[in-house]
Amino acid sequence: METSQVFGQLRVDQYVVGPLDNNLYVLSTQDTSQAMLIDATGDDLDLLTRLVDRGVTRALITHGHDDHIGGVAHLRQLGVQVLVGEPDAALLDGYDIALVDNEVIRLGETSLQVLATPGHTPGSICLGALGQRVLFTGDTLFPGGPGATKFPGGDFPAVIRSLRRLFAMFDDDTVVLPGHGAPTTVGAESGSLDDWIARGW
Repeated sequence: METSQVFGQLRVDQYVVGPLDNNLYVLSTQDTSQAMLIDATGDDLDLLTRLVDRGVTRALITHGHDDHIGGVAHLRQLGVQVLVGEPDAALLDGYDIALVDNEVIRLGETSLQVLATPGHTPGSICLGALGQRVLFTGDTLFPGGPGATKFPGGDFPAVIRSLRRLFAMFDDDTVVLPGHGAPTTVGAESGSLDDWIARGW
């Protein structure tokens, strides 16, 4: 399934892939022929190949869990540059750039800010499109709460700190595009933070 949204100069094509309904996002702008993929499940390698044929040259991995990195080796074989948060880099078979907090990635004239948001994994990152009111959260934030922290490397207090940071940085009408599930907004989620803390997950 493919859906598309436009945020200012940024076009976002969304694909839902695999048994866990992973969201893959292809980011493109009119001022460059290159596109960037967010996350790389290995459940549909033919899709990844088609995306490369359509201009994907970089893949940003939001975190190092298997369902988000299974296509990394395939993409690198096709010449795609793989970017990942530095603490999760060792979880990948290979990568090209280890990203750090507040790093800015350019896609044409659009600036994308890397935000270190540990908690779901130590190296989880989110990506904010500066000036475009859209935030890609991987498994850090879903509609209804943070991603699970019961896995090795998970840290619930850390993910709460990460969410506090995101909610302070982004306006309520910022669209949140998560790693699984439906879109939401910062405003729809931020008021529930205390409830999430109380329930402990």
